[in-house]
Amino acid sequence: MKTFRPYQPNQTLLLPPSLGDWLPKDHLAYFLSEVVDQLDLSKIYGAYQEERGYPPYDPRMMVKIWVYAYAKGIRSSRRIAAALYEDVAFRVLADNQ
Repeated sequence: MKTFRPYQPNQTLLLPPSLGDWLPKDHLAYFLSEVVDQLDLSKIYGAYQEERGYPPYDPRMMVKIWVYAYAKGIRSSRRIAAALYEDVAFRVLADNQ
């Protein structure tokens, strides 16, 4: 009788996986992340002066997501929001936020 590899979709993981392990090292998301890390975003950061309300997302992360989405041809905010749940590259760029 043929044996199969174990398949246990409800198995909990002992340690949480690193999202970075799910993408190849030469993936476009990593390249764009490095490019955005080199950008001067001080004007964007400077716009956040008030301490009211819930803390906003890091502008660097938002720019990475926006640039990657446009590189993939995704321009709809709803499609970007869905990709943040469904696409590993988006989750890596957003640090799973």
